Amino acid sequence: MENLSDILKKIKPVDFIIIAGVVLALVVGFFTYKNFRQTASKQIEATSKISFQVFVRGITLTGNDIPLKAKEKTFISIRNVPYSDLDIVAVKADRKKVVLPILNSKKVMVVEDVSQANMYDITVTLTDTAKITKDGAVVGGNKIKMGLPITLEGKDYKFNGTVSDLKVMPETNDDKFHDTINTNNDVQ
Repeated sequence: MENLSDILKKIKPVDFIIIAGVVLALVVGFFTYKNFRQTASKQIEATSKISFQVFVRGITLTGNDIPLKAKEKTFISIRNVPYSDLDIVAVKADRKKVVLPILNSKKVMVVEDVSQANMYDITVTLTDTAKITKDGAVVGGNKIKMGLPITLEGKDYKFNGTVSDLKVMPETNDDKFHDTINTNNDVQ
């Protein structure tokens, strides 16, 4: 019978690495099974409707109206990855503004910039169903957070913007409740 030192001499370093990998996989599997470690499917806490605003800065529009309209759909891409058609809840467009000082006063006033008559800043409110996790809402495999780049695309426009606001809607089927949600930026 061979003694222990002869057996250890026959084992190569690669064999030790393989044995250590198997032991490590068993330990991770045990902790996952005992709920010490969460897998991705267990991190989803709920599924809920969300409403988020996309801010599009500096769009030049020479036509008579804005191509984005409430109660229509727009196709969005998140980080240049195509996602889906979403419902437009509200659209708010403002012409570019400029701040002017008032003479003989320490006050200023905001007026439309006549040098950029066709330049607009647009805020588009969209709605979708998202998976809610500890880190926030997840849509199309992406966490929807402020600052996320979004592309809005329709039959005659393609605008690049960023997410500027996010609201998780309470779970209800009451249309009257959803109609009373203030999607404007009215501060009172």
